[in-house]
Amino acid sequence: MKLKGGYFMKNVEHFGDLTPRMNEFRENVLNKKPYICAERALLATESYKENRNQPVVIKRAMMLKNILEKMSIYIEDETLIVGNQASANRNAPIFPEYTLEFVLNELDLFERRDGDVFYITEETKEDLRSIASFWENNNLRSKGGAMLPEEVSVYMETGFFGMEGKLNSGDAHLAVDYETVLKQGLVGYEKRVLKLKSELDLCVAENIDKYHFYRAVLIVIDAVKTYAERFSKLAAEMAENAEGQRKEELLEISRICAKVPYEPAETFREAIQSTWFIQLILQIESNGHSLSYGRFDQYLYPYYKHDKDLGLITDDEVVEILDNLWIKTLTINKVRSQSHTFSSAGSPMYQNVTIGGQTVDKKDATNELSFLVLKSVAQTRLPQPNLTVRYHRNIPKAFLDEAVEVMKLGTGMPAFNSDEVIIPSFIEKGVKEEDAYNYSAIGCVETAVPGKWGYRCTGMSYMNFPRILLMVMNDGVDMTSGKRFFEGSGYFKDMKSYEELEQAIEKAMRYLTRMSVIVENTIDLALERDVPDILCSALTQDCIGRGKTLKEGGAIYDFISGLQVGIANMADSLAAIKKLVFDENKITPEQLWNALLDDFSTEENKKIQQMLINDAPKYGNDNDYVDQLVVDVYNIYIDEMKKYPNTRHGRGPIGGIRYAGTSSISANVGQGFSTMATPDGRNARTPLAEGCSPAHSMDKKGPTAVFKSVSKLPTHEITGGVLLNQKVTPQLLSKEENKEKLEMLIKTFFNRLDGYHVQYNVVSRDTLIDAQKHPEKHRDLIVRVAGYSAFFNVLSKATQDDIIGRTEQTL
Repeated sequence: MKLKGGYFMKNVEHFGDLTPRMNEFRENVLNKKPYICAERALLATESYKENRNQPVVIKRAMMLKNILEKMSIYIEDETLIVGNQASANRNAPIFPEYTLEFVLNELDLFERRDGDVFYITEETKEDLRSIASFWENNNLRSKGGAMLPEEVSVYMETGFFGMEGKLNSGDAHLAVDYETVLKQGLVGYEKRVLKLKSELDLCVAENIDKYHFYRAVLIVIDAVKTYAERFSKLAAEMAENAEGQRKEELLEISRICAKVPYEPAETFREAIQSTWFIQLILQIESNGHSLSYGRFDQYLYPYYKHDKDLGLITDDEVVEILDNLWIKTLTINKVRSQSHTFSSAGSPMYQNVTIGGQTVDKKDATNELSFLVLKSVAQTRLPQPNLTVRYHRNIPKAFLDEAVEVMKLGTGMPAFNSDEVIIPSFIEKGVKEEDAYNYSAIGCVETAVPGKWGYRCTGMSYMNFPRILLMVMNDGVDMTSGKRFFEGSGYFKDMKSYEELEQAIEKAMRYLTRMSVIVENTIDLALERDVPDILCSALTQDCIGRGKTLKEGGAIYDFISGLQVGIANMADSLAAIKKLVFDENKITPEQLWNALLDDFSTEENKKIQQMLINDAPKYGNDNDYVDQLVVDVYNIYIDEMKKYPNTRHGRGPIGGIRYAGTSSISANVGQGFSTMATPDGRNARTPLAEGCSPAHSMDKKGPTAVFKSVSKLPTHEITGGVLLNQKVTPQLLSKEENKEKLEMLIKTFFNRLDGYHVQYNVVSRDTLIDAQKHPEKHRDLIVRVAGYSAFFNVLSKATQDDIIGRTEQTL
């Protein structure tokens, strides 16, 4: 790994570098162009045709069986861990059971994208065209679209709720029960399913569905076993022509793959391989992203300790295996439609690894493996996996120090989630205390209990707060599309008081929240009926006990959240209106309205824009005037949203309700593009503020003021994630005293201010600008986009500009 500059070299020396073969593996994966792969699509089509009369759970199980038995497999020369998602590393498989529409429409456009570029051969194009007729009006996209009530058609036509990714892919956003998989092996699941299946009274009508679900689980377990055995056989064959150390490694790989994940793991190497097989196959089964590793340092620690105590492994060997796992994690890829890339820029998979936190008996959970995970992430310097450190008030100083050292490398990792607010928030919502203490980050900053939580702990519909404000000001007509979204309360230019606007906002917010629930429920029902995930359900408690898939209510807990976008823009817009229009009468309602319609283009309207920007208080500066305005609006949304349970409510899980979330990924760019000029002085079609962070350059009073503004949000109700991005320069953190200041800030934010999450981009504006001009010089530059990191060079220019524009904080 080649890094320039003494600052970075110092940190590389601190963590050590990759072994030569892991460095070569990393380079090979990074140099690999991502191609569209048709293999999975062809095998899925073949199986669907052969099993079209089968119950849907059997059809899905047979599909996975067909793929795992026939797909291409390979073992890279450098690797100690095996398993591949597609015909080559970084290639993106196609999932036609969800959609083929955007794939066929964009066949000739993938290579011409501004960001998230994929390559495709003419042979692949023909393969995909050859199966198109079978999937026409026969996949989730078409069936889900047909199910949507006419009452919500305007929102789908305009993309207002941002549901593109939900109809084009699976759900995910969870972590399965890795701990039980490692302890019992899939054979333990198999024995339980066989027992429950044999005990079913098939005279009870609902048991017929359970019977087929159990059949499906048994098919899938056997398919996973076969997939692992294929690698065992391949490794043994390769060992025949290998020599020395590589021969021994291949024989060991063969032994391990003949054992796990079907049998329980006993050694650290077996546990890692078993974990990887499951993580990988879940993403062959479904292309839902945010499949996460859960509390990695907790469930793998017994295997690490076992091997260390017996002298079977050294810490250097453990780090190399972890390095290997993270490189393999990066090989998983997903192609999204062009419109979906606006909210998921950088091809992220959001595979989150959580370390640290507390044990169930409320003691610090940090162990030796926690430190080794930090070291390995530092060595690999990759955007995957996401790394989250669970903070609590008794976090060891040495561990926090080491986490900040990793942060200083500039990859945007680790993010920090706070036990101090997340655990009580879960308990308040009915999660058992011992489970709440076992939570992990899922995807970006959202959280759930691994192995016990249903799909979509966040990521449902987007609610674009500034765009809603503009509709309210335009009597219910959307400024972007010109379509009526609701019956309005009049035009802003005719309003006489801020209270009148406030009442109109409440009416609109409650109405649109109800509309979002209709859309979410419809798509959830379509997913439940057409594309249940059998392996994912089997590995989540207690789908097997209930005989139900996840979407049918099989999980112990089931809470979901949408994403609220443009929090800071809403705050700043309301403050500008209240202060400048109604409190001080410096701008008339008509003048402001005309300036918005004009996008501040005339000289007169540019002056108004400057007043909006400079003369009104801004969110992020600890000013109650502006901060409380957005809290009031947010509480309206939360109050209305809580009235509507999700589709699993009353079907078994605890919860079955919705809560709020600000983990808006890069949707602030895409949502900004569909939002006209706003009263905070923002120009039309430019990015909105991301997460709950302040708008660019509007936070003038430093990081403490930002923390105080964010802490005023109803964080206990925003359990879907309160995403806060901050940016500091590498030079700033090169000073030891500033590192200590940063740690004190983090402690204050979490211990005293009910902070939920914070993450840092440690990169200078000059570096980002140079990388935009000279990408060839910055191939390894990684930035924190939102709740995830990505290579800067693969991002669209709009997303790059958004990151460049973020405020650089001082300490």
